[in-house]
Amino acid sequence: MSGSAAVATTIFGLAMVATLAIGVLSARGRDRGMAEWSVSSRGLGVLFIWLLMAGETYTSFSFLGTAGWSYSYGVPILYLVAYLTVGFAVAYVVGPALWTYASRHRLLSIADMAEHRFRSRPVGITVAVVATVFIVPYVQVQIQGMGVVVNAMTYGSVDLRVAAVVSFVVAEAFILVSGLRGSAWVSVLKDVLVIVAVVFLAVWVPLHYLDGYGDLMTRMVREKPEWLTFPGHASGGLNGTWFVSTLLLNAVTISVFPTTVAGYLSARSPNALRRNALLLPWYQLLLFIPMMVGAVALFALPALDNPDLALFRLVTDSLPAPVVAVIGVAGALSAIVPMSVFMLAIGTLCGRTLLGGGNGADPRSRARRDTEPGSADDVRVKRLSQLVCFLAGLVALLGALFHPDTLVQLSVLSYEGLAQLVPLALLSLYWRRLTAGAGVAGLFVGLGVVLLLWWTDNDPWHGVNGGVVGLAANLLVAVALTYARPSAPATTPARPSPSPEREPA
Repeated sequence: MSGSAAVATTIFGLAMVATLAIGVLSARGRDRGMAEWSVSSRGLGVLFIWLLMAGETYTSFSFLGTAGWSYSYGVPILYLVAYLTVGFAVAYVVGPALWTYASRHRLLSIADMAEHRFRSRPVGITVAVVATVFIVPYVQVQIQGMGVVVNAMTYGSVDLRVAAVVSFVVAEAFILVSGLRGSAWVSVLKDVLVIVAVVFLAVWVPLHYLDGYGDLMTRMVREKPEWLTFPGHASGGLNGTWFVSTLLLNAVTISVFPTTVAGYLSARSPNALRRNALLLPWYQLLLFIPMMVGAVALFALPALDNPDLALFRLVTDSLPAPVVAVIGVAGALSAIVPMSVFMLAIGTLCGRTLLGGGNGADPRSRARRDTEPGSADDVRVKRLSQLVCFLAGLVALLGALFHPDTLVQLSVLSYEGLAQLVPLALLSLYWRRLTAGAGVAGLFVGLGVVLLLWWTDNDPWHGVNGGVVGLAANLLVAVALTYARPSAPATTPARPSPSPEREPA
């Protein structure tokens, strides 16, 4: 092992120990109930909500895929900043509404809310299973992203598989002990390092490899104009229609993304969510920096075999080992934080709804599970959720180690698949006439359309994101069946309260 590799590996090891300590110690003095583990007892303020939800949006993809897409395609990568920013505008309205509804009825996930809205545990189970299927690939993507980052930052000294195992152990250790609060505290370290790292890169990279931003833009316009206009360079049809349809689909979908909902429900009040929705778009400005780095790599590394390594190749070729290590740790934590929240969301969805007996909304199910935090039922459900959290991470780890392309291929469908939950998990709270049967039928029709388009290589379809086509079919079926066989409204009002300060009943 070279001296540079030894330095970088040592710094990485110390950072993982610090991450583990921060995550585990964050649970000291807190109760051990399910609500604390899954949504931090709905007690996080604006700062922690901002750090937690920013941590979910700035993932290992931000360091790898963003620079890689910029290097490979160019302008289509701007969809990332666009949909996140529009999504936070949607969250300004949706977040407080979901918080109010879930807080009043002591609900912990979108599966809980669907079960309570329709008074049907099968509906809750359906939502939990579908959401889990499309979240597990995200866990694997983060594990593999962590492996790539650590392998690059240690100059190849730490094997991809070793890094994958380390990320799994660290994330599982603190998420099983501390739950969502542990992720929020680790996000503090992660976001400090991310901001320092990318701001430094914003100055260093264009000045070191070119003559600044003016030179970069001049050369892009003169030598790489295809990268600056839709559909980009060799993007396979990612044109303006795809951009707009993807922006709208993802902006709505992120509002019911299980990890986003976990962030909503952990807030201290609806106003904390509103302030967070105003602040989060500013964080997305950091995404422009990996995009710029990818553009610089077009000139500095014109024959790069793996575009996803554009950022770290520039870093390792031009900076001393300690700086490389700090940037690498920021990238590694950008995988660990979202990975931990994804696993926690799966644990909450399946442990509580699928295995734990539901939330008591279905008259045929048992009484409410979280009425008494710390009760035998509450402890049992929490343990089941932690077991599911561990098993989901283990499945993703094994996939990363032995079948690295299997689940990753499914990850391209994740947003499109989760978008089909919007009618059941969100629209149903406002449209009280929607029936359970109509919502579930629409869900499966939408999923069928998405999978068919993907299987036949027709996504995007005439430029339109396949998820939008699936959601249109989903809504059409749900509306048609609801009006063909109308049912009586739910006995308990399902519409979220317009009063933002309403406390749980």
